[in-house]
Amino acid sequence: MSELGHARRQARQRALELLYESSMKERPSTIVVTEQAMAPDPYVTTLLRAVEEHRNRAEELISQQSHQWALERIALLDRLIMTLAISELLLDDAPPVAVVLDEAVELAKTYSTDDSPSFVNGVLAGCIPFLHA
Repeated sequence: MSELGHARRQARQRALELLYESSMKERPSTIVVTEQAMAPDPYVTTLLRAVEEHRNRAEELISQQSHQWALERIALLDRLIMTLAISELLLDDAPPVAVVLDEAVELAKTYSTDDSPSFVNGVLAGCIPFLHA
């Protein structure tokens, strides 16, 4: 993995951690970030801003593609991983789709259940055609 790829992987992990903390504390991620001892990497900030900007669109796509699963029934970490991935794909200078999907699956393997990687991959793959619609 390239140095940039490794840095972005770490940024995605940190962004997910901050999104989870934000959800648990029921506070905006912008507030959670200001409470950190160290400012996050600039790409973490970019990802968090993207999530704030695209959360509604991401959740709408996730709801449409997670057949028979209400958004509230989807595990929080899986929802956050998918929201993060969709938001990253909606950036103007988004990384390649395959990279973002692979990273989302890796996050699901690391942070969620055994069934999560395939679920996350399937839902995200279904969302791709509708991202810029």
